[in-house]
Amino acid sequence: MSEQPPAVEFRRVGKVFRAGKREHAALTDIDLRIERGEIFGVIGYSGAGKSTLVRLVNGLEKPTSGTIEIAGTPITGVAEAEVRRLRRDIGMIFQQFNLFRSRTAAGNVEYPLKVAGWPRAKRKARVAELLEFVGLAEKAKSYPDQLSGGQKQRVGIARALATSPALLLADEATSALDPETTREVLKLLRTINAELGVTIVVITHEMDVIRAVADRVAVLAEGRIVELARTFDVFAAPRSAPARAFVQTVLHNRPGDGELRTLGARHPGRLVTVDVDDGRGVGEALAAAVRAGVRFEVVYGGVGTLQDKTFGSITLALDGPDPAVESVIAELGRR
Repeated sequence: MSEQPPAVEFRRVGKVFRAGKREHAALTDIDLRIERGEIFGVIGYSGAGKSTLVRLVNGLEKPTSGTIEIAGTPITGVAEAEVRRLRRDIGMIFQQFNLFRSRTAAGNVEYPLKVAGWPRAKRKARVAELLEFVGLAEKAKSYPDQLSGGQKQRVGIARALATSPALLLADEATSALDPETTREVLKLLRTINAELGVTIVVITHEMDVIRAVADRVAVLAEGRIVELARTFDVFAAPRSAPARAFVQTVLHNRPGDGELRTLGARHPGRLVTVDVDDGRGVGEALAAAVRAGVRFEVVYGGVGTLQDKTFGSITLALDGPDPAVESVIAELGRR
């Protein structure tokens, strides 16, 4: 049996916006494969190209170059009727909810079913099912102005799921929410992925969101993918400068230059920053250091878990005979 095509595939995709004689390359040479059933994160600062990428996925923008396929079917170079057909299998969650203020929660969820031509009885049953799923059954008759931000987003998620899409795009879906509500919405997204098997693409500028839900992540900078890896690998050992900057906004486990100077003034010996994960055996190296007459103190850092694996970074002050300290530093570097 042949392998199923991915949920989304970009091949050498570029997007250039033109205004008169001026051109702006929003995306350049994007090669990206999003597998079915995963939660895939796309992170970047403002202007990195995130919104353009998501609009290419749902066909609201057309690439200047390259090809895009949704579940093996091209969404580029095809008639608009085919794009609309493909778009029916893609749900969209928005930052500002995009609810109709004149419709109740139930009416907002029902709207795409009306557009799709579902009969009334079937629509009502589906709306009730979805509002129950997102925990808002008792808010069916409430209007958006009567709902909290988190409740509005839950309505938006229920609406996005109305026609049972295989792909869900969440464009900055938690940016307008407080931290506790954000956690609740992200938990709901994980439930949707696990129980319904929906592929989810999360577009965000918040590394906390990526850490909470994403299986893999692409880091965008100036319209290019500068890093693409499992979320754990990006957190444990970021390779690009943008990825390192994003990780530090969450972990705060590496001292800056000013903090290093302060630590150096407070603690004798050599300061060494060490990455920690399940396979490095840093503890063994430090036990050997003690046996060699080197004293150590943890002066900065933190260790946590992600995807059931340990990772982090600690800064040590090593004090002892110079040859022994150098030997410990070399061993830590080897590990």
